[in-house]
Amino acid sequence: MRIIRAAKVLTGRPGEVVQDGEVAVDGATIVSVGPRGGAGGPGEAGEVLDLPGCTVLPGLIDAHVHLGFDDKVDPVTRRSAESERHLLLRMAENARKLVSAGVTTARDLGAPGFLDLALRDAIEEGLAVGPHLVAATRPITLTGGHCWYMGGEADDLPAIRRVARENLRAGADCLKVMASGGLMTPGAPPSWVRQYTTEQIRAVVEEAATRGKGVAAHAHAHAAIRSAVEAGVTTIEHCSFFTATGHRHDRELAELVAASGTYVCPTVHGVTGRLRDTLGAEVLDAWLHSVVALREAGVRLIAGTDSGFAAQGVANRTDGYVAGLEVFARLGFGNAEIIEMATARAADACGVGAVTGTVEPGKRADLIAVRGDPLERIADLRELVLVLVSGRAVTQTGVDTVTDSV
Repeated sequence: MRIIRAAKVLTGRPGEVVQDGEVAVDGATIVSVGPRGGAGGPGEAGEVLDLPGCTVLPGLIDAHVHLGFDDKVDPVTRRSAESERHLLLRMAENARKLVSAGVTTARDLGAPGFLDLALRDAIEEGLAVGPHLVAATRPITLTGGHCWYMGGEADDLPAIRRVARENLRAGADCLKVMASGGLMTPGAPPSWVRQYTTEQIRAVVEEAATRGKGVAAHAHAHAAIRSAVEAGVTTIEHCSFFTATGHRHDRELAELVAASGTYVCPTVHGVTGRLRDTLGAEVLDAWLHSVVALREAGVRLIAGTDSGFAAQGVANRTDGYVAGLEVFARLGFGNAEIIEMATARAADACGVGAVTGTVEPGKRADLIAVRGDPLERIADLRELVLVLVSGRAVTQTGVDTVTDSV
């Protein structure tokens, strides 16, 4: 058994702080949490790790990543610039970078060739270093729709159900449906266009429910957001209220999302400042204002970065997770709320709240320790001294490669 002692232990639940606390870990499982000395002394434990001036808290969760996103697809040959073997190696490196930032669980919302499943299983077997992965595999999209090249094209109800069942048969942990178009797929419907009807999205939800799985809906357009809610998806990704002329927040629609209990991952990331210079302050400010308005409406927001993409030449790196949390802080979110969005609430939204997301007995030992106090300074989450994934120390901070995350 290992005992970790620190100045503070944050459980991940609002207001729950153990001063001068300790966490006891036996193998991959948390066995006790409480004040210092409660789990016994060195004679009863294989190791006592004392971390004065540090805070222990649940491992961070990135609810929206693309470890293998490749936007270099030739729409004529329908081939990626990278082979699947090379892309899998890139994904493994991105997973290592994620965990080096303190992310112990990540939901990968789109990968071709079921590569995310291969990487997920390799990490669990100890063959690769990275966070636990919740994998959606191929996003369900129209023929030629947003991210069509990942292999999930389906145009009608029978095809939608077939792709959903194929993904689930392969071992998907959740399903992803492109309820609206996007801006990063040449020739696809744009973000403000709905790709699927409520009935079609509901078919995805029904197929996922047969295996006890959730559904994430990529939805920018107003009509797509409404259809996603009516269809009963678990999470809405982006929820940016896009129109052909830019962002237009809809208060009534936001209240509908809040009333439904649907989680929203607004994919707030740390490169918003750089995108302001390329996309324009008006566009970025409208988007961020909408995020604040969603919170004020009572929508359950979670943290996710959409890392792995490059927009306007600006790369969203997989190890830039904390920078996204700092954006929430600048928008007026409290640090305790941000930590909940990045741990307990994100775990519940991703369907893994029963095993991770909080520091409590019986849960998986997914923990981080940082110098300082993130309740006072969210930037202290960068000051990692320990990362445990299922009780295994996996931190590789300070190690980098020449390859980019994108």
